[in-house]
Amino acid sequence: MTSLRKRGSRRVRLVAAASTALALTACATSVSDEGSSGSREAQYKRVIADPRPSPADVIEAAGAPSGVARSDNGSLLLTYDAGNVEDDEGPAASAWRIVDPGGRTVAEHAEHTDAEAAPVAFEGVRGGFVRVPPGEGAGGAYALDLTGKRHKVVISETALRTRPGDILLAAPEPTLVYRPATRTLAAPAGVPADGIRFAVDERGTVWSLDQPLTEEPHRVVRQRGGRTLGRIAVPKPYTGGVLAARGGTAGLSLIQGERVRGLLLTTDGGGHWRTVLGDGIPFTALKGAPDVLEALADGRLLVGEEGGRYWLAGDRTNSAFHELTTPARFTSLTVVGTTLYGIADATTATYDLVKGEGLWISSDGGRQWRRHRQR
Repeated sequence: MTSLRKRGSRRVRLVAAASTALALTACATSVSDEGSSGSREAQYKRVIADPRPSPADVIEAAGAPSGVARSDNGSLLLTYDAGNVEDDEGPAASAWRIVDPGGRTVAEHAEHTDAEAAPVAFEGVRGGFVRVPPGEGAGGAYALDLTGKRHKVVISETALRTRPGDILLAAPEPTLVYRPATRTLAAPAGVPADGIRFAVDERGTVWSLDQPLTEEPHRVVRQRGGRTLGRIAVPKPYTGGVLAARGGTAGLSLIQGERVRGLLLTTDGGGHWRTVLGDGIPFTALKGAPDVLEALADGRLLVGEEGGRYWLAGDRTNSAFHELTTPARFTSLTVVGTTLYGIADATTATYDLVKGEGLWISSDGGRQWRRHRQR
């Protein structure tokens, strides 16, 4: 009897000790979770208030890139922004990071700024990247080579006669093209004075949407080297929206009222045009004009709504489109060559991360996506 009582007493003590340990573990887990959330908020506030933030801290606080650019060798430049969560004013921080094709960080930079400053944006060019001017005019533009070394951009007062390799850097006010070979930035020669939308393809052809001040219809005009190659009127009852051109294809979204109702497109460089009012895209279901209209290097068009649904042409004839299945809700989707880059992020500055936050990449037309991870 004494032996049984001793064993029972020991068992009670062991159970009590185990229960206490579990309770302490649960409590510690709870405190850890709350502390993690609290420490992230504290870290975020510390980063945006830091006069000299480190790139790693800004990138961790931002959670996802705000933009992506790719150079000709496959290197990526990712931009990051961390803004004031409580107000649209106050301190902020921005950063950029260059990663090589293997995912290794090559160079990075961070700056303290304010929430009202224009976001930092870059375009990929041959041999590096060029910063998009942050406001009106060409001021603030500079080039980065693949090692992150900064180079001066020549701002020319003389308009450039576009040629292959030139890229559209800003539009429409001002409209600027960039020539990587000479690191020169200038207005394109001969564009219509009433141009409101622009695109420059790989052949150096400037495509523009001309909006006359009269009752005449909008027109799509194409030029090269300052010489007009052709023009076509936008069919009634539509007006022109977003314009894209690449790979022999040019597309213009057709707007009726405030909503997109179709596309005007050519697949032979402007020789023949046709109007697309369906072909797999439920235009009547779209809430407004699409924010996304991009042409892939092989001539396929991508159509969609920022933060919504996207459709990609099955081939360069652009005769049938299919809806993309994405691994997360993208706040932006861009094209470089034939590669799709989708960014999942919060739509406003926040301390917390959203589901699937980060950069997603597809090289097969959206059939498979991989999450970008840096080494």
